[in-house]
Amino acid sequence: MQEELIKVSGGARLSGVVPITGAKNSVLKLMAASILASGATTITNTPAISDVFIMGEVLKRLGAQVHLDGHVMTIDTTGINSYETPYDLVVQMRASVAVLGPLVGRFGRARVAMPGGCQIGSRKLDMHLLGLEELGVSFEVSHGYINATVPKTGLKAAHVTLEFASVGATENLMVAACCAKGTTVIENAAREPEISDLANFLNLMGARISGQGTPVITVEGVDPSSFVPVPSYSTVGDRIEAGTFLVAGALAGGPLTVQGVNPEFLALPLKKLKSFGAHIETGEDFITISREEPLKATDIQTLPYPGFPTDLQPQFMVLTAVAQGTSVITENIFENRFMFADELIRMGANIRIEGHHAIVEGVEQLSGAPVRASDLRAGAGLVLAGLVADGETTVGELTHIDRGYEGFVDKLKAVGAQIERA
Repeated sequence: MQEELIKVSGGARLSGVVPITGAKNSVLKLMAASILASGATTITNTPAISDVFIMGEVLKRLGAQVHLDGHVMTIDTTGINSYETPYDLVVQMRASVAVLGPLVGRFGRARVAMPGGCQIGSRKLDMHLLGLEELGVSFEVSHGYINATVPKTGLKAAHVTLEFASVGATENLMVAACCAKGTTVIENAAREPEISDLANFLNLMGARISGQGTPVITVEGVDPSSFVPVPSYSTVGDRIEAGTFLVAGALAGGPLTVQGVNPEFLALPLKKLKSFGAHIETGEDFITISREEPLKATDIQTLPYPGFPTDLQPQFMVLTAVAQGTSVITENIFENRFMFADELIRMGANIRIEGHHAIVEGVEQLSGAPVRASDLRAGAGLVLAGLVADGETTVGELTHIDRGYEGFVDKLKAVGAQIERA
């Protein structure tokens, strides 16, 4: 079978409105958290992306009934009769380990496959396990699986300090702590908007969480049997999808409006876009970007929220590649994020990698070329590069892009891009 590709012809000016869907990095955790309560939960503003479909399969394997109608997902957890997440699903989407906390909380046990290709430490799953151990969970790692058990006395509250503000570890700890006896304090907690979204969802289920959005989260444990399903909850807008399209607007002129996201979630990226030379207007749930002046070099360093998000680093590297002057990008979160630079160099970018720094000397124009996505955000970045490249760019390995962007090509085409998927 011939591989499906995205073909982009550069040079078109983009303008119009792009509707932003629910956040991938939030909805997956809401889906997992629904395990805590027996019954039917409805999550609206659910993006129709492959990661959501995979998490749906994870829940079905556990015994839940899952139905997605448009952007409305219904999850009935009444029939859950398993506590095992198989390897064939975890290897497709590491976020499926988000069921660890909910399974431990509701059933007192879990069997979750380890992500493939590396040891626990290199993927920072060690923080999940160390934190949960402080709540009383015992772990045995064997035959590629993490086996978790809770003593008959149940989970116990603890004061947990995370070594790093890990989003996944914060989420698993927060969910499990909801079922622990006493009050748990999580220090150095992740502060991302998606953490607050999950906490708000859990509170509607009957949890007692406070401090979300700050470095210290407090969870007052409740009886695990007291959790109730949520009749309707709307996922927060996807700030990374919004940021991706804002970069497209900065590259291709605009005015381009992203609708359905809180501008406060993108405070630092918006500041950087202004430094590049873009004009920004914001409202309660929209951001409009336009640019008439040449792009100017701007330095970027990724940090946990509210710092600059690593998930927007590849897209912003495209801006630096065609900006006037030299930019330095410092990647502090993922050591392999610069794999994307090699493909951008194929398109004529002038990039030198030195450790966790990328020194980018802006060029007048990129050249269309056949390139391949190495990950989700790199795939989006390569499509953006094609928007301003001379000639045609073809992007392969589209399964990465489909993990996090619903209708990516259609949305770009609707605002004027010369793009097709074939």
